[in-house]
Amino acid sequence: MSQATFDRAPGPRTAPEGKVGGCHAELKRTSNTMEYSTQRSIRIVAGLLLAVVATQVVYTSLYMASMDIPRQVLWGLEGVVFAYLAAYAGAVTVASGTQALAWSAITASAALNVVQVGIGVTLFEPFREAAQALDTLTPVAGAIVAFSFFIYNAAKILLGFAAMNFGLAALAAGHKVLGATAALLGMVAMTSNAALLILGREGLIPPPVAGASGVLATAVLAICIWREQTDR
Repeated sequence: MSQATFDRAPGPRTAPEGKVGGCHAELKRTSNTMEYSTQRSIRIVAGLLLAVVATQVVYTSLYMASMDIPRQVLWGLEGVVFAYLAAYAGAVTVASGTQALAWSAITASAALNVVQVGIGVTLFEPFREAAQALDTLTPVAGAIVAFSFFIYNAAKILLGFAAMNFGLAALAAGHKVLGATAALLGMVAMTSNAALLILGREGLIPPPVAGASGVLATAVLAICIWREQTDR
């Protein structure tokens, strides 16, 4: 092979400088878009958690006042909120570099709560009416309610776990009051609701205490998530 052949051989190809710069700019735009989408999802999760707290406060207030409770509307609304919460929290779990375990707990709790409110909406009334018509079905109706509350308490454990983790992160970031409150309420919610699962609803922990601690932990969790987002 002659020297001329080597002279005509193509050298290594390099991308034009302008094209490389364009690729870098496109990657940067994509990264910024993904970051904006994640931040928006985080804010939506905080809002959905507060919406859940609001529906549970309304339900409890109506129950304590012995007023008619629109269960279909309230529980149906909660089902919709929990469905969206599972979707948005799941998206943040995938995109989050930190607190992935806490985000996965929020996602799992939302999925459990969809099942829990679904049982309440679709099964409580039919089995109650069946038990009134036939006494032998009373234990079955009670079992349906107990199963629903088992899922309810399991979901509260996960929300307490998330609140504890976000509270510890807030403490590390210097938000001592918020962080300590969230971590403490999270641990109380985890412990009390776990006790109900292990010992039963007739055990040492009154069910209203476990439920209230879970609701408070959820509210503070939402505040921690929003605060962490604003600190970025």
